[in-house]
Amino acid sequence: MSILSTVMQVLQIVSAVIMIGLILVQHGKGADAGAAFGSGGSGSASLFGASGSANFLSRSTAVLATVFLVSTLMLASLGGQRPASGSGSVLETAAPAAIVPATAGEVPANAAGAAQIPGK
Repeated sequence: MSILSTVMQVLQIVSAVIMIGLILVQHGKGADAGAAFGSGGSGSASLFGASGSANFLSRSTAVLATVFLVSTLMLASLGGQRPASGSGSVLETAAPAAIVPATAGEVPANAAGAAQIPGK
């Protein structure tokens, strides 16, 4: 595995975990309707203000989603590159299985008569 592939995997995992956290922190669109009828807090006492946190969180999520998408595409392109190990297929390079002929008196264990219970 190349160093670039390892870096892209780490970047993808970190961006996915942070993006999951940001998505879980955000309020849904239905939360504003509930706040209008008196349930829930107003959210104006936050660090970013009432609408500033929504803008910051949604933009951060969009940036992380872009990083995740780019790292996924890079990993797919890196994984699609195969070393030139020959022009044949995998089946051509595989060793043939050894065929052992059975003698006339032997019956294979998985033959039709093998299902009989001895003594009955």
